[in-house]
Amino acid sequence: MEYPARWFRIADAACRLGPRPVLLAAWHRGPVARRRALRALADAPPPHGPWWPSQAPPPPPGLPAAHRAAVLARAAALAEAGRDWHGPFPAAPHALSLDLFAAGDIRPVWERNRWAELPLLAQAARLEPAGGWSHRAAGFLADWAAANPAFHGPNWACAQEAALRALHLALALALLGAAPPPGARGLLALHGRRIAATPAYALAQDNNHAISEPAGLLACGLLLRDAGWVATGEARLAAARRRLIAADGGFAQLSTGYHRLLLDVLALAEWLRRRHGLPATGEAAAVRWLHRLVDPATGAMPRLGHQDGSAFADLALAGPADARPSLERAARLLAGAGTTPDPGCAWLGLAAAPALPPPEPAWVAGGLRGWQAGGARGVLRIGPLRFRPGHADLLHFDLWDGPRNLLRDGGTGAYNPWHVALAGTAGHNTVEFDGRGQMPAVSRFLFARWPRGGPLPDGGWIRDHRGNRHERRVTPAGRLWRIEDRLAGPWQRAALRWRLAPGPWRLTADGASGPFARLRIAADGPVTLALEAGEESLAYGVCTSVPVLVARVDRPVCRLTTLVILPD
Repeated sequence: MEYPARWFRIADAACRLGPRPVLLAAWHRGPVARRRALRALADAPPPHGPWWPSQAPPPPPGLPAAHRAAVLARAAALAEAGRDWHGPFPAAPHALSLDLFAAGDIRPVWERNRWAELPLLAQAARLEPAGGWSHRAAGFLADWAAANPAFHGPNWACAQEAALRALHLALALALLGAAPPPGARGLLALHGRRIAATPAYALAQDNNHAISEPAGLLACGLLLRDAGWVATGEARLAAARRRLIAADGGFAQLSTGYHRLLLDVLALAEWLRRRHGLPATGEAAAVRWLHRLVDPATGAMPRLGHQDGSAFADLALAGPADARPSLERAARLLAGAGTTPDPGCAWLGLAAAPALPPPEPAWVAGGLRGWQAGGARGVLRIGPLRFRPGHADLLHFDLWDGPRNLLRDGGTGAYNPWHVALAGTAGHNTVEFDGRGQMPAVSRFLFARWPRGGPLPDGGWIRDHRGNRHERRVTPAGRLWRIEDRLAGPWQRAALRWRLAPGPWRLTADGASGPFARLRIAADGPVTLALEAGEESLAYGVCTSVPVLVARVDRPVCRLTTLVILPD
């Protein structure tokens, strides 16, 4: 039966999350933790310059001319004045009192305040010492500090954002080979205080917060020579890695975008640790997990789970659409591998190492099952669910023919307004029963009544809270991919969706045909086919049209078979 009220769904979600994150979240929201956080984040005097080192060493040798030109052009394009630091959010209230959803979408505001400009300006200063880049960097920090007084406004509301800023500043100073000047020291001290003030929130999330925040605290401690922050950051980062990263490399937050951020943060923290004489660590399995999913020709990834369009510590200027530099940097620092020439690794002085082994023809890791055959690769989202899912996407199937994402995930859209259709079951290549998702949503980032599920020898299965069972089996044979869906339970009507690469598709008697493939769908009973217009999000906050092939069946149909025939 359906739960009649939202609080039943909340209680169910709490049971599935487990006592640790629920109690930590309750503590964070409680009066004692709030009073402590407010005391820790009492008003502080603003830091004063100098803000930036006055000297810059020469650039590393062997940088491609195109990359050098791109760095200087990107730096020249940065705004020098009139920056919008706050978006629609008020700058005056204490950060802990702000409603981060009422005024608009906080995500773009936070992205603009991550200080990604600082490593870029450090690169430009090394390439062109007389170009005024150090002056611009100092002006940037002075302007930010004046517009964002300590612990007031949206940019102090999230400890993870403080951590990412601190990491970017630490990276920029390390690229210059300089200790932090007084202004930078003051900002690092404030950011360390912000991170340290609300640890329970990060621990309760069981996601990237629990990685980024201790990494940021560690960076602040290293640069300020604060042994307490170093020890706390090291201990919490190690504990988060043990809890959240599985032996097969899967991350608790199943998202290709956030897995990339995970590796970016860990790689930068590792580089800073080694520069300060701390022992080396590694995370080779997590590197291999992403290596299986990154297209070697373009750096594109399946849009599995939440996608927020980040490109952290982007020294190669690849942008959010190309994960290859992130993967190469992480491989060299965390897996002792990596041979692809990369300017970002050159800036860090990272030598090449043995190549990562190519992905296996068939593999299972971190909630996914994958195949490679005939120049194509497929990925199936399987269970079981240990940590909270971001999307209702179980048994979603992604198919890539070379660099083309033929059968694709819809992506995320934006967090506010939350694109429910993209996060729900209908936004994925799977089966939806009776027009209802696999699990009911409690909030933007939380579902209740998680399906049971797990792997099969050639696919995976789930059973939802209504008793509906879906088994999916995938069989590649050269340029032919066969996907078989078996359905059982009390459902009355089911819809199978295939979200197609944009192009001139046409509906056929048994499926769809286009320039990239032909799809044929058969069932053990009547099936109604339609080629419909859907939405997808290729970049955060941007939605475009995409064709969707939909096959609808009624009971007693219990088996559908899709053949994807790729051109020779």
